[in-house]
Amino acid sequence: MPGHRRQPSIELLEFIGVVRENGSEQPSLPPVHTPLSYDYVLVAKTIDDQEKENFRKQSAFIEELKRKNLKVTKIRDDNVVFYGIQAPREIFEKYRYLLRVSDACNWSCDQNVVPLSTRIRIVHFILNHTPINTGEDLRELMKKKVFEAKFCLHEKKKQRELRQSWARWTACLQGQPITAVRNYFGEKVALYYLWLGWYTYLLIPAAFLGLIVFLYGLAFFNTSPLIKEVCEADTVMCPLCDKRCKVWQLSDTCTYAKVSLLFDNNGTVLFAMFMAVWATLFLEFWKRHRASYVCEWKVSDWCEEEEELILEIVNNANCKPKKHKHSYLRSTLVLICVTVMILVIIGLTHALVVFRVMTAVLLAEGSWKFLSEHSNTGAMMLGAFLHYLIITIMTRINRIVAMKLCEIEETRSFAATEKSFTVKMFTFQFFTYFSSLFYVAFFLGRINGHPGGYVRIAGKWRLEECHPSGCLTDLFIQMAIIMVLKQTISNVFEFTGPWFGKWLKRRRTQKLQRKCAHCYLKEESEPKYEAELCDNCKLRDWLSNYRLNDVDSFSLFNEFLEMVIQFSFTTIFVAAFPLAPLLALINNIIEIRLDAIKMVTLERRMVPKKTNDIGVWTDVLEAIGVLAVIANGLVIGVSSDFIPRLVYRYRYGPCANGTATDIDCMVGYINNTLSTVRVDDHNIHNEFSPNQMMTHSGLNASFCSYKDYRSNEDYSLTPQFWLILAVRFAFVILFEHVVVICKFIAAWFVPSAPMQVKNDRLFDKLNRLKEELRSFEV
Repeated sequence: MPGHRRQPSIELLEFIGVVRENGSEQPSLPPVHTPLSYDYVLVAKTIDDQEKENFRKQSAFIEELKRKNLKVTKIRDDNVVFYGIQAPREIFEKYRYLLRVSDACNWSCDQNVVPLSTRIRIVHFILNHTPINTGEDLRELMKKKVFEAKFCLHEKKKQRELRQSWARWTACLQGQPITAVRNYFGEKVALYYLWLGWYTYLLIPAAFLGLIVFLYGLAFFNTSPLIKEVCEADTVMCPLCDKRCKVWQLSDTCTYAKVSLLFDNNGTVLFAMFMAVWATLFLEFWKRHRASYVCEWKVSDWCEEEEELILEIVNNANCKPKKHKHSYLRSTLVLICVTVMILVIIGLTHALVVFRVMTAVLLAEGSWKFLSEHSNTGAMMLGAFLHYLIITIMTRINRIVAMKLCEIEETRSFAATEKSFTVKMFTFQFFTYFSSLFYVAFFLGRINGHPGGYVRIAGKWRLEECHPSGCLTDLFIQMAIIMVLKQTISNVFEFTGPWFGKWLKRRRTQKLQRKCAHCYLKEESEPKYEAELCDNCKLRDWLSNYRLNDVDSFSLFNEFLEMVIQFSFTTIFVAAFPLAPLLALINNIIEIRLDAIKMVTLERRMVPKKTNDIGVWTDVLEAIGVLAVIANGLVIGVSSDFIPRLVYRYRYGPCANGTATDIDCMVGYINNTLSTVRVDDHNIHNEFSPNQMMTHSGLNASFCSYKDYRSNEDYSLTPQFWLILAVRFAFVILFEHVVVICKFIAAWFVPSAPMQVKNDRLFDKLNRLKEELRSFEV
């Protein structure tokens, strides 16, 4: 009969290691105990017309499962029908035997019970690799709505334990029960939370030092000669735009200068160097931290490819492995598509620049006096908000494009698809997030020209200029808006979305019946083989899981991507935003519990996946660490005023000759960075209108100043400009070489695994070999 549990044949008994002694069966492996709950549940819409194609495909798939000796229980509820799937013991005996003889996956040979998380993974694989007579598998049937949903069930007892010890807001400052998470959700999810917890823990010293750097800048608010020079200056500055923009007083930007000093000070350089080395130490200590848990879980030698072969054999003993293939044509096509996509994203950055330039002009020409006087700042903030909207839209587009490119590649397995998708998706997201920031950091105010030679877009709109105090504040504001908006809005939607979805499903369906006392006692006691709940309690359990929000294979990927993008913000441009580690720390403390609550109570249970590392994300993090060194070196050397101040102090300032002792060495620095242009100069005669040269007091200015190192006669670049440029490049090269050497020393100094872990693995392998030798001699 279909679905009837057959006794294993003699060949199968031999295959799984069962031998006969004196007429009795003696298993060489401990018995497999089946848990109370079903392994998997399929949900389909009720179809009364048996002639419909969907009904035939639905029935064909269920029959295929029964042919594989899987137990299928059908329970109908109103307009949906549930299929409970439970695999027989023979499948798990095969699986455990193959693990035992495997070189890389022999982690579970000593287990007396196959965990439900392992059972779920095996059944999930079988379901996805069981085609019907038309050649369609479950994934294709799901796309065609033959089945509405598929999910594995939450275990009530373990779910309650996780909720009490981990998935609650009051546990924000407590540790995480990583081993319990691993036993329930599998190694892949456990390693994500282990990595996130470790990342959050190591953010504490970074956040503390970032706060110190911020307070260091705050301490010099009232004593800095730079701020005093700006706030007390009577310098008339050139108009910031054409037509309606007028000359303005440098002292009007006193507040802006104070904010700039908070982030552009001497402490920023040391902090940037610290963060570059911190990124390396974080990764090296993470490898040690991971190794301890991986060794404890006995998955150090686990191989994804080998377990995939084992699952293939368990599903179909006559299977053939999928061969590795590589097509230069497909790879070239994918590379071209990736390049085009990156160019499109960079094009959006150019559009954002045009938006900022046009917005600055419109605000300056507007009737609102406050916005007219702060048109550049207003345009920059509006540009940051628009950038956030572009990020939100492009995230969806990037996902679609990355998935299509993976389909073109025709990857061999899901693991290969996931790796390829991760690299492409992160690349697209990185350019989406950081293209605008790279423009602000390295191009804003450097390609705008000078009076008489301004660079204009389409010959109409002048490019933006930097404040005389520097461009770093623009980068800080851009980062702060994007980072705060991204983290705050993402967390709000990440929690309220699943919560609202669960509430809505609960409202639409009838209230669940209470579980009967007999089944309640069954769940609370130790489960026995073939012990089952009654149909009403099964339906209650399945309905409660069905009402939760759906998860897919990329649900954990979304969490990883969010955190790695945050890691990029925390390290790459930290020189412009020392408070980024502090914001990341606060966000992560909330993020851990938010993700835990969502995963345990608001979403269906993820299919437990086995792994011994976070995969390609390690390579991505190492690439970010290298990029952080380059970017921070350029930010300090090119974007900040650290080098010009250094050159002024020792070459052009009052302390240059070493004789001045009663005066601050930075007095006169702001005035030294400004060049002057006369209105009656024939080279700029048509640059400014008479109305633009009228000050707020009603006087006509005969000259104005702008930030640049140019001659006041012929507007050529001065020797000081070339000296500063040379020192900038020298600093960047020196900074990067010193930090890279420090990174290499840190990576060499910290072993990738604790000595205790290495010794435990050594003795474990030795004992295993001795046991094999004893078995051979017997």
